[in-house]
Amino acid sequence: MNIPANLKYTKDHEWVSIEGDVATVGITHFAQKELGDIVYVEVETLDQTLEKDEVFGTVEAVKTVSDLFLPLSGEIIAFNDDLESSPESVNTDPYGAGWMIKVKIANVAEIDSLLSSEAYKELIGA
Repeated sequence: MNIPANLKYTKDHEWVSIEGDVATVGITHFAQKELGDIVYVEVETLDQTLEKDEVFGTVEAVKTVSDLFLPLSGEIIAFNDDLESSPESVNTDPYGAGWMIKVKIANVAEIDSLLSSEAYKELIGA
């Protein structure tokens, strides 16, 4: 299972890459595998400021629809528009082309609440 050591993770199976005060967010390899074939990603919260753990969108797979939870409080400043025409990128490249949003971090102290790759591996039993 691919769990990059340079990323942070949530118990809700989102991954977070932090550069300065901007976080890039997507779902983990584990999550996309559990969901199955992704057919649609919906994010209607662009340009909104949300609190940590609020729903920022949904991901629809052949089998189910799942909420996406914001790992850090902040303003959603970008959505990966490529997912509109190629939602399968979440399956084929969850940590690259399958990224979902970028967030301007409001509270950097929340970063400490994210899981390391080792802690995430323990969570999923990898």
